[in-house]
Amino acid sequence: MSEVIKNRYEFVIYFDVENGNPNGDPDAGNMPRVDPETNYGIVTDVCLKRKIRNYIETVKEDAPGYRIYIKDGVPLNRSDSEAFIALGVDEKKAKEAKSKDPDIDLKIMNWMCKNFYDIRTFGAVMTTFVKNKLNCGQVRGPVQLSFARSVETVVPQEVTITRVAITTEADAVNKETEMGKKYIIPYGLYRCEGYVSANLARKTTGFSEEDLSLLWDAIINMFEYDHSAARGKMAVRELIIFKHESELGNAPAHKLFELVTANRSGDSPNLPARQYSDYTISVDEDRLPKGVTVERIS
Repeated sequence: MSEVIKNRYEFVIYFDVENGNPNGDPDAGNMPRVDPETNYGIVTDVCLKRKIRNYIETVKEDAPGYRIYIKDGVPLNRSDSEAFIALGVDEKKAKEAKSKDPDIDLKIMNWMCKNFYDIRTFGAVMTTFVKNKLNCGQVRGPVQLSFARSVETVVPQEVTITRVAITTEADAVNKETEMGKKYIIPYGLYRCEGYVSANLARKTTGFSEEDLSLLWDAIINMFEYDHSAARGKMAVRELIIFKHESELGNAPAHKLFELVTANRSGDSPNLPARQYSDYTISVDEDRLPKGVTVERIS
């Protein structure tokens, strides 16, 4: 592992979807998520972190220090138990273990941070064992994401589809096709804002420069290994990174985010957007506060 990060960061992600459902809403029959008051599209932070975790798991393949804690088909307690086994602790004898070593809880938490990339990055609640038994603690991660919101209002559509394969023998007697539905957004450009705290990295998880570089790669490529017919064509279009000279930062995050804007361009600004070239992403670098630099990755 490389050294722990020493600089605070904020970042802005722009990604788009074409003829797909970027994040289905289980409260609305899996229609694309929207703010009901404004009709702006929404993609949750949990959805985006899932894409990042999947990328890390794909490229690292459970390499030491880069395993994923929140993953499909693996109960959390199973991963928690690995820390107890590695440190020679019986989780059923919490009081006895703590009397022998008052720092055992911290050692277990540090073991989890060292071995699982997503805990080191996003943090985790690992207090899943029965009360009065040892647990792996609760970690606040240095990397936090907001909900993504579309730049303009979106219009979710319900598209009827047909298939020639009939489900049951009885139905096959009476019909040749079956009907189904897909939910899509014809086009939407989304913006997500994020934060990286060097202070939390140093005090809590040990999030390193190597981890940070991997995070940027994961964000840029988070849809590349996650294509599906349901999600249509999704791509990260730009990652804008603000780097502070200090650990605690040199300017408020909201003032940096205000420097980044997405505006309509092209010959038909009053028509619904249908491609990324309908927008222009701008960063007002002339207003950058002292002690902050910006990098744009696309």
